[in-house]
Amino acid sequence: MSIFRTVNLTTKLLCTGIMLFCCVSATSTEAVAQEIQPYSETPIEIGTTITFQSSVLHEERELNIHVPPGYSPDSLKTYPVIYLLDGSLDEDFIHISGLVQFGSFSWIQMVPESIVVGITNVDRQRDFTFPTKNKQDQEDFPTSGGSADFIRFIEEEVQPLVRSAYKVSDTETLIGQSLGGLLATEILYTKPYLFDHYIIVSPSLWWNDESMLAKEPSTPEGVQHIYIAVGKEGEFMERTARELYEQLSERTGAATSLHFNFLEARDHGDALHLAVYHAFEEIFGTKKH
Repeated sequence: MSIFRTVNLTTKLLCTGIMLFCCVSATSTEAVAQEIQPYSETPIEIGTTITFQSSVLHEERELNIHVPPGYSPDSLKTYPVIYLLDGSLDEDFIHISGLVQFGSFSWIQMVPESIVVGITNVDRQRDFTFPTKNKQDQEDFPTSGGSADFIRFIEEEVQPLVRSAYKVSDTETLIGQSLGGLLATEILYTKPYLFDHYIIVSPSLWWNDESMLAKEPSTPEGVQHIYIAVGKEGEFMERTARELYEQLSERTGAATSLHFNFLEARDHGDALHLAVYHAFEEIFGTKKH
């Protein structure tokens, strides 16, 4: 898969030609242009796309998979898996995969080498939301309300497929932001056993008049870390994220580490990358100083 494209050489040659024209004749410029060496192009690949028919969602779905350098299906080595909501190529898959690769460099040692699974979107408004009674929600998000099926899709199809196709360990992390953060919170509240680590950024807890915060969450037994972050995003987003942290702080025992980070210099559009960086530091704790 070609993710990056070769820099446009036409623009570079045009600029070069203008500079040379000031110093030499047009004939000389043409001669210089002819001296450019032949070159070949090779696509830069950062992963693989898996396409399959979902029997739960009754549609074709895709997963984008990034594996660490040196990964071999014949090796005995296994890797943690980081599941990313909004995992399409034009969303968060590329920059989160790059962050994982950077964090796992031997001279960084912030995060262990991991497999990243980007769950690509078909209709995130449908998949990331539970039914709402709020009329404005219904008007703004007419396809909403399908999160129960999407959670089944993750549990019954996505995780089993990844576990069978790749050399994975038993450590699994979920990353969700915005509506993805709402879904990650719903999974944490209803089926916390699905993941060991939860990274919840700027969750859209305003959904259905903040009804998620009125629910009684399941005790997150077996969950090792919960990281919640929000940027400077307005009263509703900031308040509800803090309330989520406070509510969970009353439910988590000593076996679960709970973190909250207010990213005052970030907003809803750019909080995710820095939040995930901080989350990796808190969760994996392997960075050396």
